[in-house]
Amino acid sequence: MKLAAMAVLIISAALLIFIVMKKKLGWGWISLFGTHLVLAALALYVVNFSGLISGVYVPLNPVTIGTVTILGLPGVIMLLGLKISLF
Repeated sequence: MKLAAMAVLIISAALLIFIVMKKKLGWGWISLFGTHLVLAALALYVVNFSGLISGVYVPLNPVTIGTVTILGLPGVIMLLGLKISLF
């Protein structure tokens, strides 16, 4: 199973590099995505440990960080609303 996962990771990375080089997209979008990723993790960290909303903890995992990376601040609010209403 680990070998299959590693093979998928290597093939995906190779295809991503191939597409970036073929389309001449440049590396600017990677730095923009990285910035969004770091800001998303920071926003979730601030919400979790600031104590603004007591009793609410949103875990830092790939799904929550991905949601906040794509949606931004509304993504944080959406996760908080789901956490409060469902759990």
